[in-house]
Amino acid sequence: MRDPDGLIARAGVRGDPDRDQHFLVDDRVLDRLPTYLEAIDADASHVLEIGGGTGALTDRLLAVADEVTVVERDRDLAAFLREEFADAIDAGRLTVIEGDALEVDLPAFTASVSNLPYGVSSEITFRLLPEGRPLVLMFQREFAERMVADPGTAEYGRLSVSTQHYAAPELVETVPKEAFSPPPAVESAVVRLIPRDPDYEIGDEEFFLRFVKALFTQRRKTVRNGIRNTAHITGLDDPDAVVDAADDELLQKRPDAMAPAEFAALATLAIEVGEPTA
Repeated sequence: MRDPDGLIARAGVRGDPDRDQHFLVDDRVLDRLPTYLEAIDADASHVLEIGGGTGALTDRLLAVADEVTVVERDRDLAAFLREEFADAIDAGRLTVIEGDALEVDLPAFTASVSNLPYGVSSEITFRLLPEGRPLVLMFQREFAERMVADPGTAEYGRLSVSTQHYAAPELVETVPKEAFSPPPAVESAVVRLIPRDPDYEIGDEEFFLRFVKALFTQRRKTVRNGIRNTAHITGLDDPDAVVDAADDELLQKRPDAMAPAEFAALATLAIEVGEPTA
């Protein structure tokens, strides 16, 4: 395997915290990341990596995947990856896409293993999750803990419900600051996300996610008050009709005590009687 520090030296770059650029340099962490796919026997025929950097993780992914596609927004780093991994590119095993992962066309990947740019990790994650593929992603630790949180805990919120709507998330490893160059200001964590169908039915996914977002803007209030106070977000023409039709016990809860299935049931009711217009 290529030495992470050697890759940085050959690339002639230094990580830049101002550009959300922290290179993962701990060999042990790098070696473990692909194993989190192998442990669930995931299809590694085409692995997507967001934020290739200098290629330390790319190198490990090429050892386990048939094909790898890397998206790298930094022009100089994308050029370095093409030079460093020219043999893999020539063999048709590696594709380097230069561009913003939120804007470029993504390939039909079978799984993703990525050390995400933390500043846009949420946006990238929710671009990947609807694809229904196994994901092994690096996040800020606090963000990761919110993804996997259970109802009734301090960390549970909109991110928890939205993530768990698409996948079963598991925090598989915490990563110290010293594993990166330069070290970030926060600890990191690796989350494995296994796609699944939710154990509830929803008729309008876009409204469901908007409804969850709306209620968590009122997380200190009861669901009853949250529904009434957030019509500007949900687009409900008649929020009082939803309150009148909903179960009183549910309306007395706060959003952080509601399971995803309860949000789904309430969102379905809101569509039926609340006349959403947006």
